[in-house]
Formats: sequence, C-alpha cells, structure tokens
Amino acid sequence: MSNHCHDEHDDGGHGGHSHEGHDHSDDITPALQYSLYQHVNFDDITTLNEANSGAGKAIVKKTWAERMNEQPELESDADEQLLMHIPFTGQVKLHSILLRTSNSESAPKTLKVFINRDDLDFGAASDLRPTQEFQLSQTSEVQDIAVKRALFGKVQNLTLFVEDNYGGDVSRICYAGFKGDWMQFGKAPTNILYEAAANPSDHKVKGTNSKQMGSNIGQ
Repeated sequence: MSNHCHDEHDDGGHGGHSHEGHDHSDDITPALQYSLYQHVNFDDITTLNEANSGAGKAIVKKTWAERMNEQPELESDADEQLLMHIPFTGQVKLHSILLRTSNSESAPKTLKVFINRDDLDFGAASDLRPTQEFQLSQTSEVQDIAVKRALFGKVQNLTLFVEDNYGGDVSRICYAGFKGDWMQFGKAPTNILYEAAANPSDHKVKGTNSKQMGSNIGQ
C-alpha cells in the first residue's frame, strides 16, 4: 500500500466510515461560512523541507471543493518534518485549521502552531513553546482542528510545524485551509512582505529544494 492521501483501510476508512454513498458537496455551506481562503497571501507562503518546490503553496490554494483531490500533495523531503509559513492579507481571528492527510504512516501526528512569527526555522520551532499544540488523527477525512480563540485573536500569519508522523519516512498533506474572521488592516502594513526563503547562513534548512524556494516564488 502506498501512503498517499486518498488511501483507505480495508474496513472502509477511519472508524468504519466509508466514502461510499456520501456526497461531500453537502459539506460546502458550513465550511465556507467562515472561510479565510480569499484572505490568504498565497504569494508569500513558504514551506521548508518540501520534496517538490511550491507544493506547500499548492495545497493551500486548493479550494474546499477540491479538498478530496489526490493532487497536488505536499510531501516532506529529508525527513518527516515540515515547516509552513502562511501570511494573511489582514488581521485574522482564527477559529480552526482544516487539514486532510491520510490513514497511513505518512499522516502528520504532532502539529505545533505559532502566530506572528516569520523568523522560525526547524531548530527554533522545536525549542520554542508554540501558541498551541495538537495531536492529529490518522484519517483521510478532513480534520477541522479548533483552536483556542483567545490565543488566536490577532493573527497576521501562521507557522505550522509538523514535528513527527505515525512512523513514515516522510509526511504528506493534501489539503490545508483556515476558518475565522478577517479584518482589514487600518493602514498599509510594513510587515506584509516576508522572507521568501530561509537564508542557509541564518537558518537550518533541510533538503535541496528548500534552498531553492526563493527562486520559485511567484513563478
């Protein structure tokens, strides 16, 4: 069995639930009610340790209607860890993070979330206390991960750190989305542009593609 996001166990999936006969289109209305999709600054999304450059940005660009699509898919490179930085176009009151992974060993397990930090590398993300930490499920269904809203009331950017998985050599994520309330900046922010890629002299970088990230942004 491969480890891609679309794989199911022989019993029909997580907890005995089967996709057969289930129309995922009926989930669109509640999911879109607080969608922050239009308020993500896609051009400045960066992902460290991605096997294919631009894959992290691509899974965030997927719409809710495309969430069950097998591709594009984010896969880690040198090991199972991933570090994603997602900026917004305004200030956000975050309600939840939406992720779709798989029920395989490549499913991320420990997710650490930081707010308003555009300077994290793997070492810092491992050492620092996150805004909130989650233990993710091993399932191919979309996980709606509710955050503590009191901690996520003034979010300008998010950093998602996948620290480990369920035993696979690499981690895979095929959809990422966000729900919450968006507020426009009162004036043009000075910190809307972020470092396109980690500088090898300043940060610990995994994988050759991560080092090339800056040259691929916006292409």
